[in-house]
Amino acid sequence: MQKSKKNKFTIIGGPCAVESRFQVETTYRAIYKHIDVFRAGVWKGRTYPDSYSGYGDGALDWLMQLQSKYSKPVAVEVGTAKHVALALKHNINIVWIGARTTVNSFYVQEIAEALRGTEAELWVKNPIYADLNLWYGAINRMSQVGIKDIKAIHRGFFSENDLKYRNSPRWELVNIFRGFFPDIPVICDPSHISGKSNLLESLSIKAIEENMNGLMVEVHNNPKQARSD
Repeated sequence: MQKSKKNKFTIIGGPCAVESRFQVETTYRAIYKHIDVFRAGVWKGRTYPDSYSGYGDGALDWLMQLQSKYSKPVAVEVGTAKHVALALKHNINIVWIGARTTVNSFYVQEIAEALRGTEAELWVKNPIYADLNLWYGAINRMSQVGIKDIKAIHRGFFSENDLKYRNSPRWELVNIFRGFFPDIPVICDPSHISGKSNLLESLSIKAIEENMNGLMVEVHNNPKQARSD
């Protein structure tokens, strides 16, 4: 792992899901000076087939053009080897796997093989349920194919008892994770943990107090009209 990047505090922002060219360009222009990486959900795995799952392949051209114009890197979520190939083809060299993908060893391995031999940066979100072995396993699969720039994304864990947050932060589990992977930066995703915009500030402050290595925040140009999260 690249220890030199461990101490850098990284700010990541952008829409959960790309909805239109206007939406993504407006959001990018508004925040690119204040972030290190622009995140955008081109393909989103959803529980229900009629839930909005992102604009799809066509959004990659927009993101590639914005990345080139403003010299600020873009990251997209990938769920399949095909997604990886399309992202790399469009010069998008930062990708992440979501909580739903982290739990599936078949998809994780396929994505790892698609990234083998590349210089891509990879982020791995924690699994929905608090089984840290799934998080460890996904990271190990990526390390074994030679991916050197890996970050972990803490997006909280499903809980039937936590009524305050959409996903329980379970900070103690992050500390256990760090014991296994002390050289991997851990970025907190307060948007997925909170599920409420009014909790973002307090959660972000808590993440900083917990010595997280950055924040990954969902940003939309018109939140009340957002089609996702």
